Amino acid sequence: MIENPYKSAKDYQMWRRAVSRVEAHRIDPVVDPKFKISAEMRVGTAGSCFAQHISKQISKIGFNYFVPEDGCDLPEDVRTRRNYGVFSARYGNIYTVAQLLQLFEEAFDGRTLFETAWQRPDGQYVDPYRPQIDQDGFDSIQGVDHSRKEHLNYVKELFCKSELFIFTLGLTEAWRSKKDGAVFPLAPGVVASTFDPDVHEYHNYSASEVEETLIKFLARLKKVNPNVKVLLTVSPVPLIATYENRHVLVSTTYSKSVLRVAAQGAVDEFDWVDYFPSYEIITGSSTGGIYFEDDHREVNSKGVAHAMRCFVNNYVSGKEASSAPTTLNPSVVASFESAGDIICDEEALDTELSR
Repeated sequence: MIENPYKSAKDYQMWRRAVSRVEAHRIDPVVDPKFKISAEMRVGTAGSCFAQHISKQISKIGFNYFVPEDGCDLPEDVRTRRNYGVFSARYGNIYTVAQLLQLFEEAFDGRTLFETAWQRPDGQYVDPYRPQIDQDGFDSIQGVDHSRKEHLNYVKELFCKSELFIFTLGLTEAWRSKKDGAVFPLAPGVVASTFDPDVHEYHNYSASEVEETLIKFLARLKKVNPNVKVLLTVSPVPLIATYENRHVLVSTTYSKSVLRVAAQGAVDEFDWVDYFPSYEIITGSSTGGIYFEDDHREVNSKGVAHAMRCFVNNYVSGKEASSAPTTLNPSVVASFESAGDIICDEEALDTELSR
């Protein structure tokens, strides 16, 4: 007699038991996390716009949110205007894994990039690889170069000292330099410089490209930081625009599918890398879209609360997170908490086209 192989399936393996018969706000898709996180662990973050929700919540619940580049010697209003505390370092949105590896290679290999500064319409200069990190911009190319060198020192500290690194994968579509393959978070010409087809190109990364690059970054990260653990997530925020000749909804499905597959490949490869299903929590059909704002794109506070509740319930160990200390200077925490809306470079695409 052949026994039904699903007869011994656990509740979380069956849709009706795990989804249909569970209230939407109580669904927790985390199963068998690979590691636990203590409130004292140094937690670094990077990634897409949604990663900022995680950063904010980590700070709020009292975790040791690791921010080497905190601008603690600057007045609070200056820190806010210059986006200190949005991430662990002032790299802005890192939408693609290629951009993440590129940053690592700059910090540890001394990789130099062909394009060093872009000029805005107002005459100020910006860093092509974090073009909206400073609202005021820079007065000169030399100012951009000095700021980036200083920034890379903090990036190096982050990668070497983080005990948990959370990276949120956001996009597969990217714009690159034909000169050296450098990846930008925004297309040239959106907020600064101009697009030149002889110098710049569009590329939409495949699942194999993303997975290969992600595994390469993780292997290199482990070499410089043997004790690090990594938690990967996929941003549930849809694309604000696509350069492909297809509906933005179809491009969003492609992008998120590729990122999810690549993340799983990394989880399967390394026992110190895990995946947190924030994407599934927010976009699951059981929620009926209640975790999005009216634009059906931005994640609202209810969705963030659900995701973070699952995070704490499954990954936190030791003392209650709410009682854990933070290593951040109180004034830096205040600046971070008052930063207001999520900073998203991608929004510039919609703003520019709406003019």
